[in-house]
Amino acid sequence: MGQPPTMSDAENAVERVGAPGRDGVANLADWVGIASVFIRPAALGGRHAPGRIAACGGVGDARPAGRLRLLAGRRSGRPGPAGLQPPRRACDRALAMAGHPAVRSVEARRPPVWAGASDAKGQIMCHLWALRTHLEERSAPAVTVKYLVEEEEIGSVHLADLLSEHADDLNADVVMVSDSMLWSLDEPTVCAAVRGSVTASLTVRGGARDIHSGVVSGAAASAPFELCRLLGLLSDDSGRVALPGFYDAVADRGANLAALDTLPFDLLAWLADTGTFEAAGEAGFTVPERLWARPSVEVARLTAGRTDAPALGLIPAKASADLLFRLVPDQRADHVAEQLRTWLDGHRRPGFTYALEVSSTISDPYRTPPDHPALMALTRAVSHAYGAPAGHIGNGGATPAAQLARACTAPVLFFGTGLPGDRWHGPEERVEIQALRLRVRTLARFLDELAAVR
Repeated sequence: MGQPPTMSDAENAVERVGAPGRDGVANLADWVGIASVFIRPAALGGRHAPGRIAACGGVGDARPAGRLRLLAGRRSGRPGPAGLQPPRRACDRALAMAGHPAVRSVEARRPPVWAGASDAKGQIMCHLWALRTHLEERSAPAVTVKYLVEEEEIGSVHLADLLSEHADDLNADVVMVSDSMLWSLDEPTVCAAVRGSVTASLTVRGGARDIHSGVVSGAAASAPFELCRLLGLLSDDSGRVALPGFYDAVADRGANLAALDTLPFDLLAWLADTGTFEAAGEAGFTVPERLWARPSVEVARLTAGRTDAPALGLIPAKASADLLFRLVPDQRADHVAEQLRTWLDGHRRPGFTYALEVSSTISDPYRTPPDHPALMALTRAVSHAYGAPAGHIGNGGATPAAQLARACTAPVLFFGTGLPGDRWHGPEERVEIQALRLRVRTLARFLDELAAVR
């Protein structure tokens, strides 16, 4: 990491406004305490949502009347995304920021270990702190900023409708998605690509009901064994996904992100941060390549029999697995879903029934256009904050970036504050305050950099 950069007056305002210092941590605790739509359907859909979110970010008291307003949609009695949006002025650059709250919330405590603190309420708060910093020296932001907070953790089921209904409201030159990770606190990087996602549930049934093993053991079809057989066929001995045509659109190693060859990678530190016992995956590729530039398949959940009581010697009639495919640029989620159906049809056996349900909220991978001026502006802002040149990396997870790019007809940037050790979605999720502080400084700089883009 290079020498600490000389900060502008606006960047020094990070210290003056107390974000994310002691007051900022308290604000983050308040924000985390707002239940997600997954837990409380009305949590973000009410008319007071913009005020609560803005107040947690420290911009609620100072905002001019009418500058922030709610964008929300409802379907089937459930709330859609909520947003804060200032009206756009003529000749403005417009930045639309999309993020999501936590999948669930727990009681806040110190140190900052809260569900949703990093993914992604901390990331949303970072944007509001940056705007607060940015407004210390001016009455209006250098660019028009629109905030869209949506329920990605439960599949973004309302996002398409909201994007259609509010197309004019969400018109922007650039979209920034905040649902990604930093490589480390010490290495300046910019995420320039995310993987896509196909999720599916596969259920195998071998009988009409659970039955005592003394009646059928060794003589009847076993749904758990059949499911395990199928799962073993999803990948080959080299770690490659075994769906027909799966790699037809996957680029060779030479097309990977350039930073993969130069980014420092400490395997032991990565294993410790992620709690992983051993690095595994597609043979012939490094861990960063497997995470960002290669597709994969995982089993996210595996169930058979009763989970609320002892086994009692019963043979389960059915077994289920939740599957998760991660895709890389040039693959299409709908094509992979069809490849999965074809693969299953080729492995069915007599004596079982099979049910495959593919989620309706599959997402395509997305790569930010590498020569877009907004990406260059973000790279300059990150480089300035770190005091060293920033490289481009990918993100192992998925976001609705491709959907947002199509709906807003604008390129998508990625800006994250998470770290591999933040334990996303777990009961001990944490957030690194220094990461938030560094990224607030970066965002405050980026707003000026974006305003200067011609």
